[in-house]
Amino acid sequence: MTQTSVSELKSATQDSKAWPFQEAKALLKRIDRMKEKPETVLFETGYGPSGLPHIGTFGEVARTSMVMHAFSMLSDLPTRLICFSDDMDGLRKVPDNVPNKELLEANLEKALTSVPDPFGTHDSFAAHNNARLQKFLDEFGFDYEFFSATECYKSGMMDETLLKIAKNYDKVMDIILPTLREARRQTYSPFLPVCQRTGKVLQVPAQNIDADKGIMTYIDPETGDSIETSITGGRVKCQWKVDWAMRWTALGVDYEMAGKDLSESVVLSSKICRALGGTPPAGFSYELFLDEKGGKISKGKGNGISIDEWLRYASPESLFLFMYQAPRKAKKLYFDIIPKTADEYLKHLENYPAAEAKAKLNNPVWHIHSGNPPTADLPISFALLLNIVSASNANNKDVLWGFIKRYAPDATPDNQPELDRLAGYAITYFHDFVKPAKQYRAPSDKEKAALSDLVSRLEALPEDSDAQAIQSEVFAVGKEHEFENLRDWFQALYEILLGQSQGPRFGGFAQLYGLGDTIKLMKKALAGEDLAGSTGGPA
Repeated sequence: MTQTSVSELKSATQDSKAWPFQEAKALLKRIDRMKEKPETVLFETGYGPSGLPHIGTFGEVARTSMVMHAFSMLSDLPTRLICFSDDMDGLRKVPDNVPNKELLEANLEKALTSVPDPFGTHDSFAAHNNARLQKFLDEFGFDYEFFSATECYKSGMMDETLLKIAKNYDKVMDIILPTLREARRQTYSPFLPVCQRTGKVLQVPAQNIDADKGIMTYIDPETGDSIETSITGGRVKCQWKVDWAMRWTALGVDYEMAGKDLSESVVLSSKICRALGGTPPAGFSYELFLDEKGGKISKGKGNGISIDEWLRYASPESLFLFMYQAPRKAKKLYFDIIPKTADEYLKHLENYPAAEAKAKLNNPVWHIHSGNPPTADLPISFALLLNIVSASNANNKDVLWGFIKRYAPDATPDNQPELDRLAGYAITYFHDFVKPAKQYRAPSDKEKAALSDLVSRLEALPEDSDAQAIQSEVFAVGKEHEFENLRDWFQALYEILLGQSQGPRFGGFAQLYGLGDTIKLMKKALAGEDLAGSTGGPA
């Protein structure tokens, strides 16, 4: 194990190619260029509570937290993270994944904090979704401050910047209007008045803006009356791109990343921020997650994996790893990637202690664990555990531990709690996903001959043969029986014995499952017995 001091790690930060450090360095350059340096560096993430929080929301907070921690290694400036909920926005459509849709339908266009909660647990739909957001952020231990747009507007926090928008009204319009279609130009206003009669957030043009008095005049679309309303005190809400710029300016946001679908908004909001005398934050454009079919994941449709669903099948750390990996690359987010990501996390954790300082900082686990990864030495991978569950149809961890102790005699649930947790995940994942998709098949004549030969060879081996000795015999049989591609031979073994086309190294599986039990499984397949219902623990 390589012992690495804090000073060595700090020295290595300058050369680290890990993307959180690259982002932190870019942020430092932005601060160096500023005439007035911030006393505290402010990081922000945004959330639109028109739908339930989804895994993309978690991803943005997780990634931003990683950048913030990397920044703390490069600078002594204190940092803050704000999670800002745009809960004063009007409800424009009813999400697909909520109950009591008719209740929401009857309150369309109202501010989300004025829309009743369809779940019946909170004062409003926004309050329900905000509570869900804060709950999962708290469960993951994020260090953040929650900001509600409604509270910020109504408290007067945004008033000064709202008046700046009024005084720079023409500049803001000149930035936005060229990006709109002709019909939208005629109705656009950076201010959306909140109707005091109906509570709706109105998308109406401004008839007049009096910047000195801080007043907007508009026509009530239902009554035709001319209405004067204050721009301050929560009486208006800004249009999205203007709202974002207003928030950056009012709060002094230094860093905020955003999805690729908001790239145009970032450019326009940055221009508006400058027009208001502010400095746009640093940040980068991350790619969106895709569902299994390659479609965009939507919090309204609920077509992605939820955080609770991921955590049913794998550890929180594996979810952090998925967020860390290649943030600028579009990735499919579906259940099949969970086991692979779980094993990748364990491999990174295994490699960390012996690495030099620079390699440590490039290892995802350093960022996942804020510079203090735990020690873990798991003798068995998640994929291998899944295959043991698959072969034994284990329904509980006690059965699975019987196999584990063959492979690692000294391991127990007490001294290997991470392995015990992994065993539970493997059983749950197998019964929910692997078992329903199993398709066993009978061996072909060529495969029967090879399987019979393999049985004879394995019977000649000592019961305690290691994985490499078993693997060598499997290879030898595949070559002798002239499988042109040995991959086809291994695939045949898994399809015949486990009802699936892929698996880990067969030697490791056989050693863990037990050489005698593996031979019995092969003999059952040769005899044409149904392996789908085979159960039991180690003999």
